[in-house]
Amino acid sequence: MATTKTAAKKTTAKKSASRKYSPAAGKSVETEMKAMKKGELKSGRSGKKVTDPKQAIAIGLSKARKEGKKVPPAPEK
Repeated sequence: MATTKTAAKKTTAKKSASRKYSPAAGKSVETEMKAMKKGELKSGRSGKKVTDPKQAIAIGLSKARKEGKKVPPAPEK
């Protein structure tokens, strides 16, 4: 009997053809992260100091959206 080798199916994630965020949007996130690390980044109406990196990223993406840079729409609640 001959043994046959079956090719294992390799599932690879599809690579997107375009960028998810523009380089300009990344730059605005970078500036917000630097402001957070310096302790200068404040949140909306309350004016409290931002200490969470995820919140700093959200603020940077929000500002990029307002400036019209290539950023996917904010998730719906």
